[in-house]
Amino acid sequence: MPETHKLVMDEFCEVKELLRGSGLITDWFWDLDQHEIVPGAVYVFSRQQFNKHAEKIKELAQAGDIFPMLGNPAEGSETMLKQSEALGILDLVRQEKIAIIAGGEMQPDIPVLFYENFLPKILNYTENVTAIQQYKNTWTDTRPYKFLFLNGRARSHRRALISRLEHLLEQSIWSNLDVTHGNELKLLAPEYEFDFYQKNVALEHSGFAKHTLFNNDWGEIYLNSRPYSDTYFSLVTETVFDYPYSFRTEKIWKPIAIAHPWIAVANRGFYRDMHNLGFQTFGHLLDETFDQIDNSADRLERIAMVVEDLCTQDLAQFANECYNVCKYNQQHLTELSLRIPRDFPGQFQNYINERFGI
Repeated sequence: MPETHKLVMDEFCEVKELLRGSGLITDWFWDLDQHEIVPGAVYVFSRQQFNKHAEKIKELAQAGDIFPMLGNPAEGSETMLKQSEALGILDLVRQEKIAIIAGGEMQPDIPVLFYENFLPKILNYTENVTAIQQYKNTWTDTRPYKFLFLNGRARSHRRALISRLEHLLEQSIWSNLDVTHGNELKLLAPEYEFDFYQKNVALEHSGFAKHTLFNNDWGEIYLNSRPYSDTYFSLVTETVFDYPYSFRTEKIWKPIAIAHPWIAVANRGFYRDMHNLGFQTFGHLLDETFDQIDNSADRLERIAMVVEDLCTQDLAQFANECYNVCKYNQQHLTELSLRIPRDFPGQFQNYINERFGI
């Protein structure tokens, strides 16, 4: 980056760890109120700082005094779209006066710098590496339940699928942590919950139970090998379903990391995008054509039918036939988890050059 354009980084921004050793950052700040603006600089803001100073940042952007970036790779796709609408910055993004770093893909008129945020993190926890080895050591094709079905926030596609598959839930290990819409609260049995949170299963929960269950931590990132060892496949309800741009979170990377077969309940094109990332899926065993169904209700119904059909089959044979794909994906995940953070500084600099003509 030429000396005439400095890069100023918010200390609270997740992106700082990806760029810290790159040599690109020229200055830091903790609070925009206490910071002297560097004219013509590129500023990378955390979501918290952007929320606090949204009007000031928009004024600086419109005047061309700085080149602001909202760095929020923990959000993406539809979630990031709604956040940008709430901040009132979409027009400025389209005018290339504000840029976005997001963890999910977005529509072409909202050009974002995309960072695959969750994939590299899944293997950064020693607890997860231990669980992966435990699953490998205890692998068997005789398992007491058919599928693993974990649900946190009560998004509409999750509520609908819980209702649609009600007749199969006794054959699964499943959870539902959000009863704000009247759904049944369903926590995992203590032996299936991660060690840190097993004692919290006995607490009284109401509303959105995740906060008390996980002590306000990111508890869903952790792997416990037992629910995977006791089921044949994961039914993964991703965050985004209706918006046709992929947002891949820890929900999909957990079964891939532990080498568990999976069916993804996600946006149209999710499987296509996984293939483009180099991952294999299970189309040789399952009908995955639901991935290209535009209508969300029809796509959900087709997924439910695939699950119902699979549950009538010989799941021991299914597990064995999935084994090579699962091991390939596990290895590919490991390779990408190293490559993605390593490549980001170069991608960031290219994006800045193209976006702001720097």
